[in-house]
Amino acid sequence: MPHESGDIRGVLIQVGGGRLLLPNATIAEVLSYAEPEPVEASADWLLGRFRWRGWQLPLIAFSRLAGIGQEQPGLGSKVIVLKALGGDRRIPYFAILTQGFPRLVTVSRSALEVEAGGEALPDAIQARVRLNDEPALLPDLLRIEHLLQAQREAA
Repeated sequence: MPHESGDIRGVLIQVGGGRLLLPNATIAEVLSYAEPEPVEASADWLLGRFRWRGWQLPLIAFSRLAGIGQEQPGLGSKVIVLKALGGDRRIPYFAILTQGFPRLVTVSRSALEVEAGGEALPDAIQARVRLNDEPALLPDLLRIEHLLQAQREAA
């Protein structure tokens, strides 16, 4: 099947309470879950920090952050390391807890539909979308980075 121009490679990630759709280019690595080092006096969505390639990365439970579910790490949990977009060299990567492996998808204009809705979106969610009729959430990665920065400054 030929790709239309404008198609991008995306990744669907399962989190408690929903699925996130991310550009494939933002993903640095997928790891098995390991207990992170706790961060004192942090928000409940910041699960802790773990060492990755010499960095101390913050690990977040996205569904808790967005208020769409109470995610707990368990058997089959994975950690997705994402490249930060905001240009803060102190936090060039952060990680999201997921259930299982991400699923690679092709995102074309014809297959992606933004759901119009009058209700306010949860924090850190840019849009509710449907990809080939499957519901998904577009996370607001810059908002997540700002929240992580605020947590870091408060510590």
